Amino acid sequence: MNNGGSMNKGAMNHMDSLLKTSVRLALVCAAALGCGRVAAAADGFVSLFNGRDLSGWKIPVGDNGHWKVVGGVIDIDARSEASGDKSLWSEKEFGDFVLRVEWRIKETPYINPNVPIVKPDGSEKKGLDGKPVHMAVPDSDSGVYLRGDAKSQVNIWCWPVGSGEVYGYRTDDKMPVAVRAGVTPKKLADKDIGEWNRFEITMVGDRLTVVLNGETVIEKALLPGVKARGPIALQHHGEWKDGKWVSPPALVQFRNIEIKELPARP
Repeated sequence: MNNGGSMNKGAMNHMDSLLKTSVRLALVCAAALGCGRVAAAADGFVSLFNGRDLSGWKIPVGDNGHWKVVGGVIDIDARSEASGDKSLWSEKEFGDFVLRVEWRIKETPYINPNVPIVKPDGSEKKGLDGKPVHMAVPDSDSGVYLRGDAKSQVNIWCWPVGSGEVYGYRTDDKMPVAVRAGVTPKKLADKDIGEWNRFEITMVGDRLTVVLNGETVIEKALLPGVKARGPIALQHHGEWKDGKWVSPPALVQFRNIEIKELPARP
């Protein structure tokens, strides 16, 4: 009996030691996680998507479930039934900011026959007839609207010029040549179709910088007349008619959307 009691006591001491060690490890882990949370908050970024639902976003009236959350990402099938604007807008408005968003093109069932060859100055290559040369490209089309304006859109698509272009400014022939060149991507930084890409979009005053997958494709481009403040949006694009796509659909997904508001300029 005494030997059995001694063994039980030893086992209990051993269990007590293990318990204390586990508690210490748990406290260390909790402290580490706490530091991580503080660091994440300290960088000033706030999440705009919780990974569960579309809280904080304005779903288009009449959309009928085509903007949705699937597997922790925002998903659009490009068939919104809304009668007006079909894009997904943030409830909050922003002035100067840094926006981070990851996106990927799911598929490209539409062959776009009218994709131009965009030159570094923003102009389009022309043929002997003086008309732009077009090529056919498997395409999907979306983008990020800045400050409540579709013209100040950072594009997502499959064009050879690359994503990040500000189409509304590049194609506006009333804009100075320098402006049109400034909103034309410096390089093609897109990953292959189906892979995740990452934008870091900075708006300060009327200047835009876009970093795509670590490459600066737009740098302090001037956007004349851009609004001082407004919401952002994830663009709905494309039309399904008579059993087929008649324009490039926004068959895209978004995740890890976060924004840091910058101090107001004097």
